[in-house]
Amino acid sequence: MSDLKKELYNQCLEYVRKRMEAAQVAIDEAQKASNDDTKSSAGDKYETGRAMMQQETDRNRQQLDEANKLKVALNRINQDHICDTVEPGSVVITDQGNFYVAISAGTLRVNNEAYFAVSPASPIGLLLTGKKTGEKIILNGKPYAIKMVI
Repeated sequence: MSDLKKELYNQCLEYVRKRMEAAQVAIDEAQKASNDDTKSSAGDKYETGRAMMQQETDRNRQQLDEANKLKVALNRINQDHICDTVEPGSVVITDQGNFYVAISAGTLRVNNEAYFAVSPASPIGLLLTGKKTGEKIILNGKPYAIKMVI
């Protein structure tokens, strides 16, 4: 089962890598556009264009910072750790779906099985944390029975 955890971890890492790459490309493009605008504009139009490019760069830097935080959270996970209670890095099999408690990265697929990558700080992550096989949680009025914690 540790192969499952490693595959989910690697998919989360790839998700973060893509987010970081996209943010960096957008930052580079905004800076290039700002520099190009410097060469061809004058007056108020120049200042407005520069301000817009700076806002775009700032927004993308914020996205890059968020992706870095996700990477740090992933780096804290020990993929080989076996646990009987839900903690970051756990795979949780429930009667309502499968969860990987790590970062919020959407739906991941391994061997045609769906796993929802959720943050420990998300509503379901908070409810699952510390639970064991056989326990139940209720989220939005819907019961979830924990079949297995890996």
